[in-house]
Amino acid sequence: MTINDEILAIANRLANQGKKPTVALIKTKLSQPVPLPQLISTLKTWQHEPSFTEVSPVEIEETSEVPMNNEAINEIVNQAIAPLKDEIKTLKLQIEQLMNKS
Repeated sequence: MTINDEILAIANRLANQGKKPTVALIKTKLSQPVPLPQLISTLKTWQHEPSFTEVSPVEIEETSEVPMNNEAINEIVNQAIAPLKDEIKTLKLQIEQLMNKS
């Protein structure tokens, strides 16, 4: 089971109790922090399934994403933009060559 499954199970429990599943209510009942956009997105797709109310905490921990630190994020961004930087350098050289021909 994923963290999304936990969100859905909590929403079902709340609905079974006659409460409207809101982001705030669900957030207080989660076993681990979840980014707000993920919580909202999952709740938007929620359909009441009265029998789906439990998930295994062990399974959630095994499948949840590991938070990334700033260094890891910066490395991923740098790897993604490296080809763009190379292409810009090439284009600048080509522009310079064209301007020198004039």
